[in-house]
Amino acid sequence: MCVLVSHLVKNIEFFNRYSDCMETELVYGEAFLRWAYGNPLGKIALHSFIKRPAFSRWYGSRMNKSSSQSKIKPFIDDYGLNIDEFADQQESYASFNEFFYRKLKADARPVSNDVIVFPADGRHLAFPNIDDIDGFFVKGQTFDLNQLIGDDALSSQYAGGSLILSRLCPVDYHRFHFPVSGQASQTKLINGPLFSVSPIALSRNLNYLWQNKRTITQIQTESVGKVLMMEIGATCVGSIQQTYQAKQIVSKGDEKGYFAFGGSSTIVIFEPGVIRFSDDLLTNSKQQIETYAKMGDSMGQAR
Repeated sequence: MCVLVSHLVKNIEFFNRYSDCMETELVYGEAFLRWAYGNPLGKIALHSFIKRPAFSRWYGSRMNKSSSQSKIKPFIDDYGLNIDEFADQQESYASFNEFFYRKLKADARPVSNDVIVFPADGRHLAFPNIDDIDGFFVKGQTFDLNQLIGDDALSSQYAGGSLILSRLCPVDYHRFHFPVSGQASQTKLINGPLFSVSPIALSRNLNYLWQNKRTITQIQTESVGKVLMMEIGATCVGSIQQTYQAKQIVSKGDEKGYFAFGGSSTIVIFEPGVIRFSDDLLTNSKQQIETYAKMGDSMGQAR
């Protein structure tokens, strides 16, 4: 039986792999997002201070205070989080931010035997050929791989390759993991502003993905070549923390790092012709419908 998450947000819908139906996203801070990205006065505020890292640092500092602990239980209740998955008791978190990037129990996210798995809980869009991307959320916006990666020589290696965008909402588990096994490089930081990565924002300007603060790591694998993994910051996410050891062998599903408070995204990019995404991802993404799936679940197969 299909049950919608909420009837309040009618224009952000996604396919839930586990319920096998379309669901409607309950958007945290929806009124603020619509004001900032759709109202003329909101756009002035957006470009004056909301997009600036200082704004996110200020908001993040509020979420680090002990007084923010009182927000945890209402958040869990409002969004129906499964406390049985938490590695620690909800009362043990000293602040909302500490709760936000919480760890889960070891068995909460089983890792598929397939070669490629989702790096994070979230809503995912898959593109088998980067060169054919005709925008997303709104058709016709130009996707710029060179701008996203910020390195012409590196981006040329992935021209015609495959890409998956994983969008994490504030209600999601906010640690990200390796989607493949291999040797992971040092992470490169590209500084930038912090726009929202919600469809409310991206439908107006896809460029936010390659303007925002972001990180890049290359993973050398035995089965699918060199894989790029990126973390994209967003409004109220001033912190992208890496917890892995660079230049070491990692296994798919190993923790790579975490985001502090706010919604955010990861992007995984593959060289041409090395993978095939799962059928539900391909079918939904062709219609610009995101697929909800959890970290460690199968993303596709090596060719």
